[in-house]
Amino acid sequence: MVTDVVTEFIEGLVETFPGLQYLDGFPEVKVVLRADVSSATYGKVVVVSGGGSGHEPAHAGFLGEGMLTAAICGDVFASPPVDSILAGIRAVTGPMGCLLIVKNYTGDRLNFGLAAEQAKSEGYKIEMVIVGDDCALPPPRGIAGRRGLAGTILVHKRLDLER
Repeated sequence: MVTDVVTEFIEGLVETFPGLQYLDGFPEVKVVLRADVSSATYGKVVVVSGGGSGHEPAHAGFLGEGMLTAAICGDVFASPPVDSILAGIRAVTGPMGCLLIVKNYTGDRLNFGLAAEQAKSEGYKIEMVIVGDDCALPPPRGIAGRRGLAGTILVHKRLDLER
């Protein structure tokens, strides 16, 4: 019996869409990726995103041709761990590199940033885009700023068209 809502969502998604798979190490490593992409043979820049769960279908629900290549899922309202993000990058990134789309949450910026730096030190080509579009919040007065929920899907699509 599954008692973890994130694990249950991922299992249901992979069961429903045979073009998706989860990464070895699941359910501890909550990475969902396109089944037709292998880091060794993929000739395009991969687009990877993720973040805390609880806003489904984000992010794993946006996988597929013309959208995300991999999604790294954190627990509910918690950023995914650096090790999971790095595992996702390694699983799909080929010679053309990886574009990380990250929402403007402190934990996401920190964990995706650390994973990106580690991947770069291993020789991967990595670029990271921070999305902070949340107009539901008043203009920022401090460091945190606006998040990036609603517009992130448009960034996924637009950046995929550019690659």
